[in-house]
Amino acid sequence: MLNFEYKGISQGKYVEGEIEALNNAEAAHKLKDQKVIITKLKEAKKKKAVSKKEKISFSFGTGIKAQEILIFCKQFATMLRAGLPVLNTLEMLEGQTTRPPMKKVIQTIKTDLEAGNALSKCFEKHSKIFDTVVVNLIKAGEASGKLDTFLQKIVINLEKREKIKSQIKSALFYPGVLFSVAILVTVFMLMNVVPTFVDMYEQMGAKSLPTPTAVIMSMSDFVRSSGGFYLLIFIILFIVGFKYLISKNYNVKKVWHQIMLKLPIFGNLINKSILAKVSLVLGNLNQAGVDLIESIDIAKSVTDNVIVIEALENIKKGVFSGETLTDLFNKEKIFPPTFSQLISVGEQTGSLDEMFGSVAIYYEEEFDVAVANLASLIEPIMIVFMGITIGGLMLAMYAPIFNMGDVIG
Repeated sequence: MLNFEYKGISQGKYVEGEIEALNNAEAAHKLKDQKVIITKLKEAKKKKAVSKKEKISFSFGTGIKAQEILIFCKQFATMLRAGLPVLNTLEMLEGQTTRPPMKKVIQTIKTDLEAGNALSKCFEKHSKIFDTVVVNLIKAGEASGKLDTFLQKIVINLEKREKIKSQIKSALFYPGVLFSVAILVTVFMLMNVVPTFVDMYEQMGAKSLPTPTAVIMSMSDFVRSSGGFYLLIFIILFIVGFKYLISKNYNVKKVWHQIMLKLPIFGNLINKSILAKVSLVLGNLNQAGVDLIESIDIAKSVTDNVIVIEALENIKKGVFSGETLTDLFNKEKIFPPTFSQLISVGEQTGSLDEMFGSVAIYYEEEFDVAVANLASLIEPIMIVFMGITIGGLMLAMYAPIFNMGDVIG
């Protein structure tokens, strides 16, 4: 007996699971007997028995950078547009690639293609490198006979996604560096500078110190003693434990992702970047002729934010019951009214794929503006933060000198 994975509708509800059958036809017959309207049915992948050695092994990824995949797709699209056959193109790209991991992937794709497999199936075998968006666009290119055009769409899609990633990194880099410098300078002063002032005030016979000075001195004693070491260990364990908890506990992960989207400055940036990526993928897949339900399912792969994934899942279920996309997007708070209004225009005019493209462009521009605003806003905030932190510490230590008479008594 074989196991088959299925998705469908039963009594107006979206259902999914596995069923045992001799073949695909018997599985479909069993599901029909259970009054399930099938939307997807395929043989489940066989689960390999895991040995003790495999259990303790660690995965370090594919070793292939996103930039390498982008360059490969760009060269592939350019050569095909120039009229070169697919196999010849892969041979040339294999020869040009110097990095062993990527070279091996191209070689495997070429070998599978020579064995008579479809190009999309060859790419599908490397799911950790080429996501479902790439595979489906290649599949659409094969079906339409315009592989070079759809490869170009893949390149544009990857370029925009990488651009969004790099902009987020650059936006967070500057405040991250300034914050780290402020913390390091503060620790350095507590460990090396403050003790000098402590010795000086002791030699002067200071009887009473201002409260801020006394607090700073206590902090210095704590950091220099074993308490500082234990605090560092506690912070490291807390970060590691929190990451582990997020990866294992769905509810904690959901709450954390909800907090991230509501952060005062960065939440808006994260939200706009996700909306731009989702609408870009939906637009490309709709233009490629991919079914709407499948497009929404694939769009979930562009983000790991649980709130967005759940919203897309709810929209997918709503499509089954015949609701309009406009109403479904309106119900999900994560999607702003502008998003729903633009989708509504696409539904009314019958050009939903073009409208998704327009939505992607709109939110890309909004994202660019948000990044620019963040850069101009964060600089003065971080300068003020550093000034208050370091300047306040120095003022607290010099305060007794300004009021020397009272201190000496």
